[in-house]
Amino acid sequence: WCKTNDFELMLPQDVKECIMTATVVNVQQTSLDGHLQEIPPNKVVIPYTDTLFHKAAIEWLISTSQQIQAVDHPSFKNMINIAAHAMNSMVLPNHNATHCKIMDLFKTQMMKLKDQLNLSFCFI
Repeated sequence: WCKTNDFELMLPQDVKECIMTATVVNVQQTSLDGHLQEIPPNKVVIPYTDTLFHKAAIEWLISTSQQIQAVDHPSFKNMINIAAHAMNSMVLPNHNATHCKIMDLFKTQMMKLKDQLNLSFCFI
């Protein structure tokens, strides 16, 4: 009869239930998934300076336990010269990609060596 006639109960137990129901409804948060957007990361291009490059080279030497003479090595200088011609930025391969490329180069070199040894063995 109370529900059909919109009669509001004022008994203490009923008032507590109403308050609890209202609290639970207010605590539940609606979903924001439809409103959220992923913010693209800002591309920060660090301008080149000799001081900044020297600092980065020293940090690289220390953090990778390289010998100081590594910066004098022709292959290091070649790598830096190639990177200097990059227009905006360059993509550095991760260690897995580098490992795979080194293994491919090794296998190719071994195949060339095998072919060369087989060829020279035929002429003996």
